[in-house]
Amino acid sequence: MTHEDIRAAVRKLCEAYPGPYWRALDRERAYPTEFVAELTRSGFLAALIPQAYGGSGLPLGAAAAILEEIQAAGCNGASCHAQMYVMGTLLRHGSEAQKTHYLPRIASGELRLQAFGVTEPGSGTDTASITTTARREGDRYIIRGRKIWTSRAEQSDLMVLLARTSAVQDGMKRTSGLSVFLVDMHEARGNGLSIDPIRTMMNHATTTIGFDDVPVPAENLIGKEGEGFRYILSGMNAERILIAAECVGDARWFIEKSASYARERVVFGRPIGQNQGIQFPIARAYANMRAASLMVDEALRRFEVDEPCAAEANMAKMLAADASFEAANVAIQTHGGFGFAEDFDIERKFRETRLYQVAPISTNLILSYIAEHVLGLPRSY
Repeated sequence: MTHEDIRAAVRKLCEAYPGPYWRALDRERAYPTEFVAELTRSGFLAALIPQAYGGSGLPLGAAAAILEEIQAAGCNGASCHAQMYVMGTLLRHGSEAQKTHYLPRIASGELRLQAFGVTEPGSGTDTASITTTARREGDRYIIRGRKIWTSRAEQSDLMVLLARTSAVQDGMKRTSGLSVFLVDMHEARGNGLSIDPIRTMMNHATTTIGFDDVPVPAENLIGKEGEGFRYILSGMNAERILIAAECVGDARWFIEKSASYARERVVFGRPIGQNQGIQFPIARAYANMRAASLMVDEALRRFEVDEPCAAEANMAKMLAADASFEAANVAIQTHGGFGFAEDFDIERKFRETRLYQVAPISTNLILSYIAEHVLGLPRSY
């Protein structure tokens, strides 16, 4: 199946989930269970899982195409995108026993891997400063600590968790002593795990997680103890590329809505799209969306041939997030008062795409990365 075939199939699936479906969920801050279930049945959420484990074995570009088209159709891939990028930690660093046990069940939809427990209230983006601990006791680890902004925890069967297994000693790197675990959410909820939803300005199903001496089998350690930061870092390029693809999809949706409305809306006896004050912002938003899309393509190209792509992944995410937010502002301005009306879906999508200026990494940190690692300027933090 080509990427164009994939895009067409995703568009067809999304036709069954128009604006009224998402508006109803947004009012109640409810999870799109039916939408995610259909994506699972169609095999899209198993795109990156190798065929030997029941998936499609497709490259990251296919996942990017899926997520871009979901957003371009006016739907919200944030309800399920984590399964795409969290998957890499298990695929690259999990044992054969772990992959054989979990991946076929994730591919079939029996299990959902959506939760990613990394950020903490006191550390934010400073991952090396996390204080959640995993203490080895015989054939299990005991987890204690707190995570925040752990999205889809209530809708996940499994969580990829980063915790500290040893304290930083003199002479050690701050990122040493961190380990990654695969947590069974159902077992943990009856053994010290608490989940508290956070109501946000968009429907994002995010939570705070408490670990009060939660036991996790030692066999659920992914890779080697103490190497967890490297494992998590290796998946961040994929995460940023996929989020960038979503932002390109959002920008496409906003631009299409703006251009369509500008052609049809007549004021003072002529279409408002005849006015350059309306035309130019839409045209600029389109040009910036296309430029961001090219950076996503370059990041994907480098990722898929295993070339260094951290700079490209970061720039793709930043440029695409900027392009989507610019297009969102243009859509509201073009529609005037109707841009704020629920029935037009623009205000909902505006809130959703605003997130990506901040998460999964803020624009300022991307600029700091470029300054230091690309331009050779002194480290700023």
